[in-house]
Amino acid sequence: MKSIQQLRENIDTIDDSILKLLVERMEFVEEIGRLKRENNTVIYHPDREKEIVDRLASKYTGKLSKAAIEAIFLEIFGVSRNLELPEIISYLGPEGSFTHQAAESRFGAVADYISLPSIKSVFDSVETGRAKYGVVPIENNQEGMVKETMDLLNERNLFIISEIIIPVNFCLASKENSIHQIQKIYSKDIAFQQCKGFLQDYFNHKPEDFFVQVDSTSKAAKLAVEDTKAAALCSHIAAKIYSLPILFDNIQDSEANQTRFFIISKVENLKKTDKDKTSLAIKLKHDDKPGALLSLLKDFEDVQINLLKIESRPQKDTHEFKFWFFIDIEGNKLDENVQQILTKRKDEIIFLGSYMNLC
Repeated sequence: MKSIQQLRENIDTIDDSILKLLVERMEFVEEIGRLKRENNTVIYHPDREKEIVDRLASKYTGKLSKAAIEAIFLEIFGVSRNLELPEIISYLGPEGSFTHQAAESRFGAVADYISLPSIKSVFDSVETGRAKYGVVPIENNQEGMVKETMDLLNERNLFIISEIIIPVNFCLASKENSIHQIQKIYSKDIAFQQCKGFLQDYFNHKPEDFFVQVDSTSKAAKLAVEDTKAAALCSHIAAKIYSLPILFDNIQDSEANQTRFFIISKVENLKKTDKDKTSLAIKLKHDDKPGALLSLLKDFEDVQINLLKIESRPQKDTHEFKFWFFIDIEGNKLDENVQQILTKRKDEIIFLGSYMNLC
């Protein structure tokens, strides 16, 4: 049997080989980046990244799960994109928020990020070119749609180029090793609500002021670092950023809690995959007539397009009580049947983006 030292030497040899191959990979990446800049081609291609992960996962992977392979290669992709063309990504902050976690899950830890205080400011940063991409929440499967994101998609001339789905997992993090010595817990109101079961099991008899509400779970983690007898209900990324040890993981009541995020850009990123989704904003011209919405839905049925979501939002540019619709459909703008709808309803439809369907 080999000693630990011998095994470590074997790992060192393999690490040297991995580094050599990564250096070679980045040389090809740099050349691709040069060609993309010459042709003014979009750098970010989630479909290509998915293709690579799927291809590798289909090979013999030993102890590595597909999720592990994806996590490793998403970091490689992030380094690669930064080498091809350094890109600034804005996201709804603060640092350590779930939107930050979503951004890092797609662009990697090495990307150049800007934390912004509102969804509007993320849209502004992309629209003015201060950021190449923006990451904003659009929907939580427990709480529903994010109204501000829907409204800004309808109002601004930006495109959805990808969606990100991440589970909403909370942890209890503290510098205090024993939960019995914790004197207060910081967190945001929604985190307290979504971790009620855990809190009742472990802190049922604590007074009301034991639970301290703050603006964000990121701020909770920061406060728990400064107060060694305190803990935070926060995201994993917030605990990581503030080097706060995690005492209990995945303490949320619902394991099914997920949030959907959009990556927005000034440029369409159209490329068909085997499973696409298209988002549209629709203002019906004759919405005062009976059957106007039914007629729209019938148009989708006639060309065999499946509707995935329909949400109504008030039209803010009129004194009347009128509505527009946010709609998700199966398919891509490049599909013939989607083109038929866009052509037939061209005066009523705003195309928001076609992207790979992840949910």
